[in-house]
Amino acid sequence: MENPFFTDFDQVTSYMDSFTNKENRSYSKARRTYRLDRMSALLDHFGNPQKSYKTIHIAGSKGKGSTASFIASGLKASGYLTGLYMSPHVVDYRERFTLAGEFFPDEFLLETANELEKGLEGFSFCETYGENVPTTFELYTLYAFMLFAKAGCQWAVIETGLGGRLDATNVIMPEASVLTPIELEHTEILGDTITLIATEKSKIIKPGVPAFVSKQLPDARAVFAAEAKAQNSPVLFLEDELLCEDTFLPDTDEGPLERENVHLKYKDGFEASLSLRMLGKVQADNCALAILVLNTLGLLNGKKALSAMENNTLPGRMQREFFRRPIFLDGAHTPRSIESLLSTFRTVYSGKKGVCIFCCVSGKDYNTLTSMVLDAFDTIIVSKPGTFKKSDPQLIFDAFKAKASALYPASSKTIILEQDSVKALETALDFCEEGQAILVTGSFYMAGVIKEALCRLTGEKSN
Repeated sequence: MENPFFTDFDQVTSYMDSFTNKENRSYSKARRTYRLDRMSALLDHFGNPQKSYKTIHIAGSKGKGSTASFIASGLKASGYLTGLYMSPHVVDYRERFTLAGEFFPDEFLLETANELEKGLEGFSFCETYGENVPTTFELYTLYAFMLFAKAGCQWAVIETGLGGRLDATNVIMPEASVLTPIELEHTEILGDTITLIATEKSKIIKPGVPAFVSKQLPDARAVFAAEAKAQNSPVLFLEDELLCEDTFLPDTDEGPLERENVHLKYKDGFEASLSLRMLGKVQADNCALAILVLNTLGLLNGKKALSAMENNTLPGRMQREFFRRPIFLDGAHTPRSIESLLSTFRTVYSGKKGVCIFCCVSGKDYNTLTSMVLDAFDTIIVSKPGTFKKSDPQLIFDAFKAKASALYPASSKTIILEQDSVKALETALDFCEEGQAILVTGSFYMAGVIKEALCRLTGEKSN
């Protein structure tokens, strides 16, 4: 292409993100009402690239990224060229659109981005649809669909961004709809009850398309069952299909544990024993759901697929790093996910508390989260989770200090506010003793900035 608009990938992301301000303008109500019409019009303009491959659509509050990656890795190992669309990224924007976790070459990313930019010349939405140019998420979704089509993907695993009913990804007609656990999240947009949130997520279920549902709270399960019935969609609930799920960390005297052993037995007689690199009972559940999906659809190529799932990893999900001490990066940001994470961390490190670097973005249940973290750690460093989303580290620090003063003996808890990520990591390393580890959590953005800080300290590349 002569005189390309983009010559490096940072220019691509800057261009996409430049549309973020437009998402906050006064047209938000109209734009939300017509969100699927907008995305359909945009895809029509680009020749509907999403129709050139089969898809699996995933929505939920927690675990949808991990489940998506397990499914994608299984498809890839079974011989299918597979795209994977996820959000948010932890360090590198390229994490959002991959070939089952493998980055596209930069040349390919640039070529496709230039095609997108050129194709947008003269394009605008009708006035009814609100803001007349695409939003950032609409553009990233279009970009992912174009990449997968241009690469010749046979399958793509598509994770929703927010909700389900009006999510920009909900224009696809998938081969399967997958629902992961529901929690209270984004209540200002999705509703303030499990039933309301599950209702928003349930709308990815399409007429006659099989639905697969993870272990759920009763209210969420009832919503999904009702929606599947209304859509005449066959539905399989993991807790009904799974007869046995044994998980255990192997005994070892050689330091921190690296794998979680899982044995699964399904109602149809299928059994699998795996040793997962992604630690925690919640990851066993995510893997079990992925296996149910692929096996039911006839897409599971036995040992190869299971081996790929065993070795599957994902940035920001109990991600293991090492610099002087073990460092775990995890994007947990809800009470249930923090509870599961802390349980796994305590098991891996046999009750040794270590050090926690924590902060969450604004709008999260920081009172509950800080109480949980304070109970699990004696040393906590509060830092800033980047600038992409609004946060208030001072507020989080004050919450920790007030609770420590009220609930614990004097000087039994060390709470430090260090907004600079490199200094926060250095401080945590200074406090972390031999045999302990550092846990970074509260948001994917917190995990991302500490990963970048680690790369600066070690001189390694962030990707």
